[in-house]
Amino acid sequence: MGTIMRRFRLAALGAAGASLLYTLNAFAADTAKEGDEGWTITVAPYLWASGINGESGLFGFPPQDVDVSFSDVLQHLKFGFMGVTEARNGRFTISTDIVYAKLDANIGTPKGILASNIDATVSTFMGTALGGYSVYYQDGTNFDLVAGARLWSVDNSFEFHGGALDGRSASDGDTWVDPVIGAKFKADVGNGIYLAGWGLVGGFGAGSKSMWDVMGGAGYQFNEKASMFVGYRAVHDDYSHDGFVNKLTQQGPMLGFTYQFAVAQ
Repeated sequence: MGTIMRRFRLAALGAAGASLLYTLNAFAADTAKEGDEGWTITVAPYLWASGINGESGLFGFPPQDVDVSFSDVLQHLKFGFMGVTEARNGRFTISTDIVYAKLDANIGTPKGILASNIDATVSTFMGTALGGYSVYYQDGTNFDLVAGARLWSVDNSFEFHGGALDGRSASDGDTWVDPVIGAKFKADVGNGIYLAGWGLVGGFGAGSKSMWDVMGGAGYQFNEKASMFVGYRAVHDDYSHDGFVNKLTQQGPMLGFTYQFAVAQ
């Protein structure tokens, strides 16, 4: 019954997030009839050189301290993708942010009784969808209030080689959805330079106990379509369920490139 209720809760949260984005989009379409500016799309792949620290628990065992530098993450990284997209029509925006990473590691055991070595694979996904409205929008500056949902998925898989557990495997992880609210801003300061950032909070016990995400930095506009951005980002999540604990903070510098284009009317 607990599993069924949990799946129902995730489905309900996902449906609520999708409904919110659909409502904002429909409202934007209706409002934009007067003085419609048309849609502008921004695509921004980026690198987030984040380290990880906090507590992580698997299989119901007591949580263990985690302190991993970005160089350690990079050493074991097999695949990763990070990117932001935004569609803007005047004061209205729809945006997404995706962070995915897959890491592999071979872990030796001290005595080799249960296993001589363990192949570990860790896959993490963080996907965010937000609808927003600019409460301030002029002179190359906008301040947006945003709301939406963030989907998390973590999978830890282990394959045992040698010893009593030879040929066996085990996995633990979870998938959950957090409601999210917050604000974003962008301000042109002249000579092609701009400032940008965001602050988000979420979870509220619906998925995570608590979640926050802050980012700030500066960019340079090469031309009307392309720019480069450097900044710093920190994300914290406090989630636990059925012996799985994910109480971690990721933080580090960011480097991104943006490309912007208008959608033909």
